[in-house]
Amino acid sequence: MKCDVTEFSAHTGLSVDTIRYYQSIGILPPPTKEGRRAFYDRSHLDRIDRIKALAERGFSLKAIRAVVEAGSEEASDRLLLGAIEQSAESSRYNTSELARELRVPKTLLSAVEKAGLAEPAPGVDGARRYTSSDLRVAAGAAKLIGFGFPFTKLLKLAVRHDRAMRSTIDDAIDLFDAHVRKSGDSNEDPEAVAAAFKELLPAVSTLVAHHFERVLINRALKRLKKSGQRRAFKAALEATSKRTADQRRPS
Repeated sequence: MKCDVTEFSAHTGLSVDTIRYYQSIGILPPPTKEGRRAFYDRSHLDRIDRIKALAERGFSLKAIRAVVEAGSEEASDRLLLGAIEQSAESSRYNTSELARELRVPKTLLSAVEKAGLAEPAPGVDGARRYTSSDLRVAAGAAKLIGFGFPFTKLLKLAVRHDRAMRSTIDDAIDLFDAHVRKSGDSNEDPEAVAAAFKELLPAVSTLVAHHFERVLINRALKRLKKSGQRRAFKAALEATSKRTADQRRPS
């Protein structure tokens, strides 16, 4: 296969501008020059297929560049990026499709994105896409609004939580680098680092989710008890006990 940029655009389904942009940021090698003419070959098509696959897994263009250039990266970086890739979920919905699935106005989702609370992955076509997990979480947020929570106040609360969470996550990544990955340590076992990431990601996610839910329930119960609403407190306590029992019951 050997073709010019127009033919290559037709083969890949990407615009000429997108192809040239990928070259400018280093994720697509430049075409081969023959005199004044430039040609793309099978290696370029394979690279586009790789870029598309990574984009569908939710990778940003910056992360894609790191993955496709893995041959020049340290072994630890290559394997760790591979572990992250395997942990990423395929992206399916753009903003309009997600709004339609949730039966909410697109403007509502746009406001959430503008606040920096949603991080859809940019696809190869430039559209930002969400995963099935994003859909489930967004459905929960829509349920809160359905119960009467003011959207603007929920948004402000979410922004506060997001800022605190990002700071904590950065510190957690530093801990991983210092005590598991041990950056700069020549004795580091790259395969062990990647395996540790695969085990730690679900463990940390479960730990954080469990702690948040437990603190939320306990503080809500204390507030109900303090308010003197005995019937509401009793009902909430029974519901909490039942939920805990259901979670402990083997599936």
